[in-house]
Amino acid sequence: MEKIVIGHGHLQACLAHKGAELVELKDSRGRALLWHGDAAFWTGRSPLLFPIVGRLPNDTAVIDGKSYALSSHGFARTSEFALVSSDASSCHFELKSSAATLERYPFAFRLGVTYRVRDCALEVVATVTNDSDTAMPMSFGYHPAFLWPIEAGVARDAHTIAFEKPEPAMVRRTVDGLLTNVAHASPLVGQTLRLCDDLFVDGVIIFEALESRQVTYSAPGGTAIRVSAPDLPHLGIWTKPGAPFICIEPWQGHATPADFKGELKDKPGMISLDPGASRVFAMTIEVISD
Repeated sequence: MEKIVIGHGHLQACLAHKGAELVELKDSRGRALLWHGDAAFWTGRSPLLFPIVGRLPNDTAVIDGKSYALSSHGFARTSEFALVSSDASSCHFELKSSAATLERYPFAFRLGVTYRVRDCALEVVATVTNDSDTAMPMSFGYHPAFLWPIEAGVARDAHTIAFEKPEPAMVRRTVDGLLTNVAHASPLVGQTLRLCDDLFVDGVIIFEALESRQVTYSAPGGTAIRVSAPDLPHLGIWTKPGAPFICIEPWQGHATPADFKGELKDKPGMISLDPGASRVFAMTIEVISD
């Protein structure tokens, strides 16, 4: 896997051409903060989700009455991006539509992704452009997986995710990757989600009516990781029970209701880009050291 390293003594990031994926993140002490992709649990590290977030019924998108095979979270995460530019602290990747993508998603597009290290923060800016002559339905999401526990010797159940605002709305869960029609009470106590494996027996927790645009993952006396995503209105929190990672996933869009039978453009959470239009989705990962 071809990779590029950016950053400095405060924070160093390693990016892969495949998926333009963040695959390593290390703090000023050289401590790994990002999950390393052990296949025993999950091979992802921080995939980019495009042109859908979540799964479609039968992994099939219906567009203008025609069916297209489109697997969970789309194809960007498995596509080879071109490295357009790079320097010591930043790099820019681009994915353009091709014959292979048009077979699964019949729209001409460009997906540009810029990573930049500033002090103790990694800034990520993704720009989706519609190069088609028709409106383009799309979703986009981030899926970073951080080590849980953050560092050796810290109890798993000592970790929390603190939300910027109260989150009183019901949350959603999935079965076989599709949204159930049952809503669940918010698992937060105040503005805090106390992490434990039992939370994830039923899979991902989806905040469909999210108020916060910033959350902070931490444990007492240790490093904290703040994830900010001002442009993304949905959030998933996910792991596999017992796995040593926690995913904090800002999204535009989410999994599809199990009984959904409509066109892709009508999938809940999708947005539409006019011909020639672009949409920007930014995320910042800030490391707050102990």
